[in-house]
This record gives sequence, C-alpha cells and structure tokens, in this order.
Amino acid sequence: MNSIIKKTFAALLAFAMMLALLSGCASKTPSGTDPAETTDAPFAYVHDPRENPEAMKDVIEDPNAVYGFSPDPESTRLGTYAEYDWSDPEFVARAKEERKAYHDSMETMTDILYKMRGEGASLEEMARAISAERNRLRMAAYENDPEGLEKLKKSNLDTYGHEDGPTADELYEKYGSWQQVIQKAFSANMGMDACCGLYDEYYQLYIELGYIDASAQP
Repeated sequence: MNSIIKKTFAALLAFAMMLALLSGCASKTPSGTDPAETTDAPFAYVHDPRENPEAMKDVIEDPNAVYGFSPDPESTRLGTYAEYDWSDPEFVARAKEERKAYHDSMETMTDILYKMRGEGASLEEMARAISAERNRLRMAAYENDPEGLEKLKKSNLDTYGHEDGPTADELYEKYGSWQQVIQKAFSANMGMDACCGLYDEYYQLYIELGYIDASAQP
C-alpha cells in the first residue's frame, strides 16, 4: 500500500513540475523578454533627420539602432561614440537621459533666445546676451569645485586675457557672424539628438538657432 501511495505522489509531483515548466515557457518569448515589449515596427521621427544635411554630418542611418541612427565612425565630433552599441536599449536610454541633462543645463539660455526672438531683438543683441549667460553657466558649474573654478579662470585668462570667458566681440571675430556665435554657444549637435531619440523634441530649438529655415516648413 505504501508503495502505491509513493508511486502516485511521485507521478503527481512530476506532472505538477511539467505544468510549471510549460507555463513559464509560454509566458516569455524565446529571447526571454516580455512579448509586450517587442515590436517589429522601426522607430520613425515626425521630422526626418535624413532631410537635414547638417544633422547627418556626424551620423549614419542605422536600421539596427534603437532610433535608426548611430554616430559615424569617420566623424571628427562624434566618431568616438561609434564604438558603443546603439542597438542596446539600456545603453541608449542612459545616453538619452544624459543628453537631456545637457540640454536642460542650458535652459536659461534657451529662455533668453525665445524671449528676445519674440521681442524682435537682432541677432547681435541675442548673441551678446546668450554669450554672457553661457559664461555665467560655465562658472556656476564649478560652484562646489574651487580647484576646477581656478583652472577654468586660468584657462580663460591664458586664452582671452580675462577670467570670465570670451566676450561676444571676441567670438564674433572668431566665427565671423552673430548667427554662428549663437549656434556655438549652444553647441547643439542635431545628429546626436537623432541617435538619442530627441530630434523631434528639440526641433523647434534648431529652428530658433537658424539650423532649419522655418519658412520652408509645411
């Protein structure tokens, strides 16, 4: 009798384990990911970066990348970022957050740009105000780093002859136009934004900076 009970219990236990195994397999895709998180549809921007030569200077179209673009290995500006895996969702998510933080750090500059543009200010007036704010932000970034601040001041002193950073006039002499002074202050790389899934989010900023002709937009 005990032998029969033992055999019956063993059979029930084996059956239960088989059901558990089948249930676990059914709840996952072969790759072990949640089926709800998988999709065959490629990502697409509302505003296509491929139609913007300035945005495509430093990136390439990449069907394997999360947002369809990755840094061009031959690019002087972004080539060092090409070694990373832009098809990895976790890496790209981190890169996106870092890129947003970079944009957010210049929020006061963006506010100045939009406000002065709305008031009809000239390019020179905007460039002067934005350049001054850029210098202020660079100094403020070292608020809790006295050693770093001294190094920055020394670098400015050695390069420009004063500690506060380049003046608007010095930047104009270097770049040749007030539009360039404004663009260089923001250092906006539209290609990197495209790689990070942010091209649409900052499209209006590209227009304000003069990278894109607003009159040509539909």
